[in-house]
Amino acid sequence: MDRHLFCRVNIPVRHIHFLDGSAKDLDAECARFERAISAVGGIDLLILGIGANGHIGFNEPGAALQARTHRAQLTVATRRANAALFAGRPSHVPREALSMGMGTILAARSIALIATGQSKARAVRAMRSGRITPAVPASFLQLHDDVTLVLDRAAAR
Repeated sequence: MDRHLFCRVNIPVRHIHFLDGSAKDLDAECARFERAISAVGGIDLLILGIGANGHIGFNEPGAALQARTHRAQLTVATRRANAALFAGRPSHVPREALSMGMGTILAARSIALIATGQSKARAVRAMRSGRITPAVPASFLQLHDDVTLVLDRAAAR
C-alpha cells in the first residue's frame, strides 16, 4: 500500500493505519487495532477492494460474518487471486489474514470501494442486488449511507 498508493497521495503518515500481520500475538493485534480506531474517533474514509467472490477486507462468504477485527481464513479462490503478490504461487499465499470485521467497516463515515476488471463484475452486481447476505459480504455495504463505487467499465458490466 505504501509503494502503490500512499507515497503518491497527500495523506499525512499519522493518518494511515494498518494491521501488523507479523505481530507475535495476532489476536492482541486485532484488539489493538480496534482500540486505535476508537481512540481517534473512528474511521473517516475506508478504501476497500472487492474479491471476485464478493469478499471485502478478507471477510469471506459464509454462513456468518465477524463484527470486529479478527483473524480470517482465506478461501482457495482468494489465495489464488492473490498469488501474483507471492511469485505467482498460491501455495505461498498465507492461509489466514487479519481483517476488519463488518461492524468495523460499516462504522466508517465514508467508504470507497474500488473494483476493476471483468472478474469483479459478478461480485459488484451481487453486492448491489438488494439482497443482503453473508454469502456476499460486500452486500452489507447497502446498509451504509455513504459508499462511493469506483469501477472501470468491465467491473461495472
